[in-house]
Amino acid sequence: MSSHKLPLKQPNGRELLGGDLLAQCLHALGVEVAFGLHGGHLDSFLMGCVDVGIELIDTRHETVAVQAAEGYAKVTGKTGCCFVTANSGFCNGFPGLATAFADRSPIFCVTSSPPLRDAETNALQGFHDQVVLARPVTKFCHRITNVGEIPRLVSLAWRATRSGAPGPVLLDFPIDVLFTPVENDYIAWGGVTGPPSAVTGPDPTAIKDAVRMFKDAQRPVIIVGTGAAGAVNELIALSSKTGTPIFHSPKYSTTLPNTHPFHAGPATLLGLLAATSKPQPDLVVLIGARTGFLLGGRGGGVVPTTTQTKIIQIDIDGTEISRSEHVDLGIVSDARLAVQALVQEVDTVEPFRTPEAWIRTALSLKSYRAPHNESEPKLDPKNGHLHPYHAIKKLFQYIPAGSVLCIDGGECGGWALQNMPEANAHLSMMCTGYLGFLGNGWGYALGAAVADRSRLVVNLQGDGSAGFHIAELSTFAKHNLRILTVIVNNSSWGMSAAGQDMIYGGVTDARPASNLSDHTRYDIVAQGFGCEGILIDATNTLPKSPLDERKKAFMELGAPDEEKSQKVLNSIGMAVEEVVYAKKPGLIDLRVSRFPAQDMTKAMVGGSDSKDVIVVPYYDNLPRPFYRGKI
Repeated sequence: MSSHKLPLKQPNGRELLGGDLLAQCLHALGVEVAFGLHGGHLDSFLMGCVDVGIELIDTRHETVAVQAAEGYAKVTGKTGCCFVTANSGFCNGFPGLATAFADRSPIFCVTSSPPLRDAETNALQGFHDQVVLARPVTKFCHRITNVGEIPRLVSLAWRATRSGAPGPVLLDFPIDVLFTPVENDYIAWGGVTGPPSAVTGPDPTAIKDAVRMFKDAQRPVIIVGTGAAGAVNELIALSSKTGTPIFHSPKYSTTLPNTHPFHAGPATLLGLLAATSKPQPDLVVLIGARTGFLLGGRGGGVVPTTTQTKIIQIDIDGTEISRSEHVDLGIVSDARLAVQALVQEVDTVEPFRTPEAWIRTALSLKSYRAPHNESEPKLDPKNGHLHPYHAIKKLFQYIPAGSVLCIDGGECGGWALQNMPEANAHLSMMCTGYLGFLGNGWGYALGAAVADRSRLVVNLQGDGSAGFHIAELSTFAKHNLRILTVIVNNSSWGMSAAGQDMIYGGVTDARPASNLSDHTRYDIVAQGFGCEGILIDATNTLPKSPLDERKKAFMELGAPDEEKSQKVLNSIGMAVEEVVYAKKPGLIDLRVSRFPAQDMTKAMVGGSDSKDVIVVPYYDNLPRPFYRGKI
């Protein structure tokens, strides 16, 4: 019988301290890398990480450190680890905890605080009670007051990240606890050396009911999300046996190969069925995919209402089932175990298959290209800039197959989602998540690049979202990560400006707080941080950077009589190749027109001239109240 105690490594030349014990516990639990920003409170922990071989990726901002742990978790399927120093660092990292909690990302966050004896003395970095502040946005948080309790409480918090609905946890280690020598006889080990806990499996009766619903359906689809990340092989087996197309939530594509015959693309494509008067699915199977605005909200465009279809929802969190819409069958289970059980049950019944006509219809959506955007000029005749649809389409055609896409921004994200089938990506993530939180992509890209150094990571930003954490270009360069940042630059908060155009365009020319400077040179900023920096500007009005070593400008590409628009689009490919072959991080400042507005923005703003409607931008419009006697 193995011991429940962890064999501790004695540091060379110094005592074994609480910080060492923390680092060795995390290493035993599987932590290989931690993201964070230095603070003296944490030095004993950081030294302990170095001694046990935990790689430390230091960022320029604590929010990014937490989001990088989130991106790392999404790519590896493991719990991500991060560290932030006391109070000031914690407050900077708080937004990362909030997004991880909203998006159910398993994160283990280490922070510190002043010595226990200095409570309520206005001590340095000691004003806020971090445990009180963190509790609403974490699954578990606690302040450790005794060095011997570190293993037990670390194990408890670690297991909480993945039990039931995944999420972030935070442990606060007062600096005196981290610097206290460890006495082996007084250590509470808890479950730090124990095996991972078993996950919840499905009810066999519910699985039989689900297969009967599959068998009765004529137009079934599967929609997968983050919760199905570990069930790719089982999903392939289920779709192959039943002939069911698999769509993915725009939030997270899973690594289902694009070449798989039943890979149908983003679930938002299902909205085309109603828009083109085609029959919608009569069965939707949600597997680890949460309802809400990322799947079209309650309007019925993506997931039809239950008056039109039946819904099966499989989720590890029972509170997600029927959150937005009535669900005909809810199964609380780990996604992989549930899909595995479905496959086994399918094998026991009389063989059945989805009608071929529906398979063709569903899979054809992936090749749909919006005719109004396809036919629009590639260069805006009003301002000479590239049309954003054509620019991102060409970008996606040029990025290497098997890349990881981290998509940030508003209008930029909409154009990217519309062109997603053009990119043969290994994995795609809409980084804004359920909070609509701009700037997440910097951390997601960092975490993804550390998690899988063999792939190019594309950090796609609007020029609005880019401004939140652009200093992380320094982090990318310092750690020599394969990250291509593309800033889709329309010199505005694109979704905000488009919304104001639609609501106030006929009333006033004012567009308050929605414009950005067209003089900002992101390519030069990137060069200053040690990255490749490339400008693509179809107007050819901005001066070339002195550090831009490209041999040819876009006007020199191709045949002399080739159209200017094609030359500019080809230069996107040239820029991608330059970054890829430079084997270091790079940035493309891709100048595009602010017009037209993206279709997603048009749908979300939902303007109306009706006197009976209250327009509520970005949500469903409301009926205007009627008062008896009012003229």
